[in-house]
Amino acid sequence: MMRITSASIATLLALGLNVAPAQAQLSRTAVSALRGNDANACDLAAPCRTFQRAHDQSNDQGEITVLDPGGYGSLTITKSISVMNDGVGEASILVSGGAIGITINGNAGTYVNLRGITIQGIGLGGSIGLRFNTGFALTMTNCVVRNHTGDGIVFFPFTNASLSVSDSLVADNGGHGIHVVSTGSGAVKAAFTRVEAYNNSMHGIFMDSGTTLSATVADSVAANNGGNGFSAIAFATTNEVMVIRSVAVNNGDHGIFSTGSGAVVLVGSSTVTRNSVGVAASGGGQLFSYGDNNIDRNISADGTPTVITKK
Repeated sequence: MMRITSASIATLLALGLNVAPAQAQLSRTAVSALRGNDANACDLAAPCRTFQRAHDQSNDQGEITVLDPGGYGSLTITKSISVMNDGVGEASILVSGGAIGITINGNAGTYVNLRGITIQGIGLGGSIGLRFNTGFALTMTNCVVRNHTGDGIVFFPFTNASLSVSDSLVADNGGHGIHVVSTGSGAVKAAFTRVEAYNNSMHGIFMDSGTTLSATVADSVAANNGGNGFSAIAFATTNEVMVIRSVAVNNGDHGIFSTGSGAVVLVGSSTVTRNSVGVAASGGGQLFSYGDNNIDRNISADGTPTVITKK
């Protein structure tokens, strides 16, 4: 076996031959469907072809920039990073065969930011759009997660973590549109602003507390889902959800539902109509109405809040 010694390297250099250095990680990497190659350095001049290669070439707290439309492959995130598409066209991940489009396995201080990303199921075997397992925070803006045979977004941390989703569509999934679960020893915080959850086979947005969970849903729509539009569950734990200026319509079960002794849902300035049941609470759950909601024309019953209070 040949051994490369310092003398050998000196000889190569003397002959004018190049010894390629290892590629350094970058604070900003780039992907391109038109000219990207995963053998590149992944900078703006020589972009990568896939999200995963760009992630692996990025520093912690770095940024991946999408340069042109295309499909960029599934991604496992293990560090703080932003994946950004600011209007160049669709930047997509196609998911099939039991796979997950984006998996987040960060450490306790990991922040992840996704903007302008489409995660699309293509119907070949089971799939989940995005699953958050470990990390501190996930922010999603202007994203589309649709057509998966499982849940669209699963937020399933075991320690303190927060989720923020805004101006995004979660639709046509075979499970829940968005499923937030607090487990382990942590407290989970979630905020949904201008989120549309349509045509999911189960619940539109489902807050499921095994420890402590607090969530706000504002200016959002849950429509045509097979289960509840907005749903909260907690037994012997705490789950407080505010639904404000939002719409639940044409859902197969409840428009807004609270169940379990630790579940509290507060509803204000919202419309709940054409669902099987409008609003309801069961199993010790509570549903507060601020008295300024439109709850009418539901199919079986409009339902009655447990408490009607003034703003």
